[in-house]
Amino acid sequence: MTDISGPGPATPVDMAGRAGLVTGASRGIGLAVAAELLRRGASVTVTARKPPELEAAVAELVAGPAGGDASRVLGLAGNAGDAPSRDDAVARTVATFGRLDVLVNNAGINPIHGPLMAADLDAVRKIFDVNVVAALGFVQLAHQAWMGEHGGAVVNIASIAGLRSTRAIAAYGASKAALMRLTAELAAELGPCIRVNAVAPAVVKTRFATALYAHDEEGVAARYPLQRLGSPADVASLVGFLASDAASWISGETVLIDGGLLATGGSD
Repeated sequence: MTDISGPGPATPVDMAGRAGLVTGASRGIGLAVAAELLRRGASVTVTARKPPELEAAVAELVAGPAGGDASRVLGLAGNAGDAPSRDDAVARTVATFGRLDVLVNNAGINPIHGPLMAADLDAVRKIFDVNVVAALGFVQLAHQAWMGEHGGAVVNIASIAGLRSTRAIAAYGASKAALMRLTAELAAELGPCIRVNAVAPAVVKTRFATALYAHDEEGVAARYPLQRLGSPADVASLVGFLASDAASWISGETVLIDGGLLATGGSD
């Protein structure tokens, strides 16, 4: 089960009356981000590909410390790489909550590992389609449906792999570098009423990242100055800040959250 406990009662309730949409939110970082938005007072739509996992996530959110009101959580099954699913997610969020103030593009895939010279190009195209093109598609729809007229905040979940070569997840890293560039371009285009930022985590203890640390978690964590891997709640707290009015003069940034790893000259 994902740790979505977050920082507890000290979390500011500064998003009351707002609505957010978090993609790929049935577990891991996405689920923790959804919980963070709820703690801050927002209503939230969560999407995921697999209905059973999505149903479990919605139940966990409603039962969580910020839950109790099922009307504030909407779960929608769908693939971020599928245009009709994106249309449905944005349209139903606005229809249900009357607005869409925060978009968190968290959905991402990494079906291949290893060197680019051996990479299947169809798989590489799929990675970019879900990790980059779909994120842009969601922003376009959110802009058309609400943010273009009313403003809002977008946070894209990138990765430290987009900043340094890992040699292991090269195509994924290239897609996250593209997402960072997309973040800056959108910030320049959509200001002043829409802010667009990204976060770039190092290894976070999620099922998605298991292959990067499960073989030797203690050894991997020892490379970090803070001597531990990240948690979904760590990333969620940063996303919540960037989506809030407390970050009202921050746009076009990719904020590294890596336990100090790059300060050592290292990478994933």
